[in-house]
Amino acid sequence: MAQMDETPAFIAVGAGAARREIAVRVREGAGPPVVWLGGFRSDMGATKAMAVDAWAERAGRRFVRFDYTGHGLSGGDFAACTISTWLEDAEAVIAAHAPERPVLIGSSMGGWIACLAARAQLAAGRPAAGLVLIAPALDFTEDLMWDRFPKEVRDTLERDGVWLRQSAYAPEPDPVTMALIADGRRNRLLTGPLDLGCPVHILQGMRDPDVPHPHAFKILDRLPAEGTVLTLIADGDHRLSRPQDIARLIGAVAEMA
Repeated sequence: MAQMDETPAFIAVGAGAARREIAVRVREGAGPPVVWLGGFRSDMGATKAMAVDAWAERAGRRFVRFDYTGHGLSGGDFAACTISTWLEDAEAVIAAHAPERPVLIGSSMGGWIACLAARAQLAAGRPAAGLVLIAPALDFTEDLMWDRFPKEVRDTLERDGVWLRQSAYAPEPDPVTMALIADGRRNRLLTGPLDLGCPVHILQGMRDPDVPHPHAFKILDRLPAEGTVLTLIADGDHRLSRPQDIARLIGAVAEMA
């Protein structure tokens, strides 16, 4: 079986005051490299990432996972980060460990990062082999945050630059910053057609309170019909981490890879 060192490697991203160390784990193997891009405040030890790692071990596939700046084992301050920060992390990891036709798996926010990275790969003449997107939260800072925030939250952000949002996934609140919102606007993908130059398979739960399933329809409308698949799980939540959800994810990844 393909082996993976238990100790993560670290790569330097950024320069000067923005330089930070990003934790990466690489399982060696054959075939197009598979890269995991996690969600907002998640890390590379999350249930779905570990399930894909176990599949990669069984299948002898190369698998790369990492922690964004301010997440997990990586350095940096979460509250100081934006979508551009985490995209820079992802692009550095892909360049270092999966430069040739990667299969990108993006979960929630990671779906947005994966699409941004795939668009850049296509523009550079190095299209991805495919994307598997789990409850993809493209443009979430605008569509799923700002547009839904009540006036008092918007006022707090504009006055203080940060609002602490209670999290359903962690005991401490999420710091949502005005810098995150503003940067998200510069990285929006759903304002026009979105051709990523590769097949895309979206897995979406219809009981997802964080990324409601109509958002997946909006993404579907922007993507080319050819090569695009949407799987709706009627009783699925945002995590999609039940055994049956994991089985669907592994099936989609194996088919794409």
